[in-house]
Parts: sequence; structure tokens; C-alpha cells
Amino acid sequence: MINTSALREKPTLTGESVRLVPLGPEHTDAYFAASLDGEVRRLTGTHGHLTYTQAKEWCETRAGRTDRLDLAIIAPKDGRYLGELSVYAVSPENESAGYRIALSAIEFTGRGLGREATQLVLEYAFERIGLHRVWLYVYTFNMRAIAVYRSCGFSVEGRLRDSLLWEGRRHDALLMAVLRSGFRRT
Repeated sequence: MINTSALREKPTLTGESVRLVPLGPEHTDAYFAASLDGEVRRLTGTHGHLTYTQAKEWCETRAGRTDRLDLAIIAPKDGRYLGELSVYAVSPENESAGYRIALSAIEFTGRGLGREATQLVLEYAFERIGLHRVWLYVYTFNMRAIAVYRSCGFSVEGRLRDSLLWEGRRHDALLMAVLRSGFRRT
């Protein structure tokens, strides 16, 4: 049985290079700016454009959601917004949930920030929420993300063929998941 109060608590999780804090109204400007970044949009397969009003409403309503966890990724030293992540589609009956992460700019990739954020949230998901399985989708061209997920214990479980049409080209997505017993802390 999972601990649903751990979804309501909206924790702050601190690592060496990142701090995960509840996504809130104070993140609206940075969250909106990240949604405009072309490479971030490509990596996440985001076709539509978010309006500032939509970004504001999203950030303002996260704290009230008791069925998911939305956290901002912050640099601990200067408080700079680095991105956001979510544990969503929580199935208490199956002790499973989906996971997504998006760094806010390409300048933050390749520095281990996504790996550290993923490890922090997986530890929370398995040990505090009590999940057994966490799954995600990643596009096959996002090799850096696939490597990060593998290093955290995710395995490929399936392929969604031609699931993204981006600038006239079709791309597959991988379904990956990690079980509590396969989670790797580094």
C-alpha cells in the first residue's frame, strides 16, 4: 500500500548539485521561459505553445494536487531555476507512477543534474511514497536521457513506433521503467 500523504507533503529534497522544491507561483517566469526553448520542446515532443497565463495557472495549482508530485529543480547555491519534474499518473492499486523531467535549457545538460534529480525523486518515490514501479517515455533520439535513465536502473520495456512527428520526421519513443529492487543509487 502506498503512502498517499507523501504526495500531499510536497517535500524539499536536497542533493549536492540540485535542490528539488515544490513547483509554485514563484517559478512561473522561468517555467514559461523554458517552454519557449526550441531544443527543450524537441526533447519533450511539445508541439503546442504554452501561454504565460497557462504557465502561471499550472505553477499556481501544483501545491493543491494530492495525486501527483511536481517539483522545481533549483541550483542550491544561487537558487537558479534549472527545470522541473513530475511523478504523475499514480496508481495506488498497482503501486506505480509515471515520471517526467525537463531541464530548462540545454546549457544544463551533461552536468549530472538530471541524474541527481532523478535519483533524489526515485528515492522519495520508492522509500516515502512506497511505489514499486516508476515508468517513463523517452524519444529514441534523446540518447543522453536514455543513458541517464539506464544509470538509475531503468530498463526498456517497449517501443512506441512513430509516436512523434517532428519537422516532417517520425520518431519512436521507448517505454522504460525501474522497479524498487532495480533502483541504483550512486
